[in-house]
Amino acid sequence: MLKLMKTLAASLLLASLQAQAADKTPVLIGLDAEFSLDNSLSAQAIESGLRIAIGEINAKGGVLGGRELKLVTRDNGSNPARGIKNLREFAQMQDLVAVFGGRYSPVLIEELPTVAETGVLLMAPWSSADPITDNKMKPNRVFRLSLRDSIAMPGLFQQAAKRGCRDPGLLVINTGWGRSNKAASDLYFQQHKQQRLVHTAWFNYKDTSLVDKYDSLLMAGAKCVVLVANDDEAAILVKEVAALPAERRVPIFSHWGVAGGNFTLQAGKALESVDFTVVQTFSFFRADPAALRRFFAAAETHNIKRPEDIQAPTGVAHAYDLMHILAKAINKAGSTQRDAVRDALEQVRHHDGLVRRYDRPFTPTVHDALGPQQLMMARFSNDGLIRPLP
Repeated sequence: MLKLMKTLAASLLLASLQAQAADKTPVLIGLDAEFSLDNSLSAQAIESGLRIAIGEINAKGGVLGGRELKLVTRDNGSNPARGIKNLREFAQMQDLVAVFGGRYSPVLIEELPTVAETGVLLMAPWSSADPITDNKMKPNRVFRLSLRDSIAMPGLFQQAAKRGCRDPGLLVINTGWGRSNKAASDLYFQQHKQQRLVHTAWFNYKDTSLVDKYDSLLMAGAKCVVLVANDDEAAILVKEVAALPAERRVPIFSHWGVAGGNFTLQAGKALESVDFTVVQTFSFFRADPAALRRFFAAAETHNIKRPEDIQAPTGVAHAYDLMHILAKAINKAGSTQRDAVRDALEQVRHHDGLVRRYDRPFTPTVHDALGPQQLMMARFSNDGLIRPLP
């Protein structure tokens, strides 16, 4: 009986794959990101990583026995309401399997109820707020290949301690992303009594000055600053700190929101006067040579031939790996049916990616593909590139 059931199951799967092969309509992948946001590079970086991966997959026959993948993009301008509208449109598209989100955690957090309502799959290649994957959905329909705040903040405070700063201050944006980082910081200091968070200063999105918040941290005794900001506000802070006397300039350890825009262009020469480092999960200057060869072979048609051609590199690399993992899940599911692909994403094994080798990217209980092992600190060089520290 068991043998008969296995034979029947194999026959059904074969019939399904044959039907899929006969159907040559494209399999759609959505991207909802902040394309129109001034000075931002993150949406474009994610799109680049997706298109390179999709081109590579299609060149090898696509998915489901010969169906090409096709990317469909929408601009949310970092506005959650627009993101929700875009998500609803994506959910109505036939043969659209999943939607990739952009950099801004507040957008994805606000989209979560719509994800649960529509049944769309949400892929997160940049946003880091813990609630994005810790969302209480059953089953969880969000899959992230990116940094988590509960990993980033311990990493930043540990780097500060290695540099001799045991009395850091926290300067943090007042958004869902900022509050996620504050929660991660509080937990860290509950567990690490050898360091002391002297003070937390909050600022608002689009504030035009941060120096008073910075000064409040120094007045509280901060010997360094851990910064949670995006590129616009971080550039303002760097300019203001550079204008201070040298003795009032303390090291700044930054979360990676700054890496999603034209930060070096906005900060200008001031960056040379400030000790500013940023957390990253990946660098093209430190990647596995074999993985780099595969990537650049696929990227050459996109006029990308070397690391210096790539802006916002983590967005490119994360999206590239996550798209390949999604394609494997689509083939494993044997269908574009979202529930089947969701289940298959938890079962994908052994993917040799650009960021790392994934023995099992996702499980039924863990929907984050990266961990603390991927953390590294980096600096912005004068040419605008992000170069890892030794």
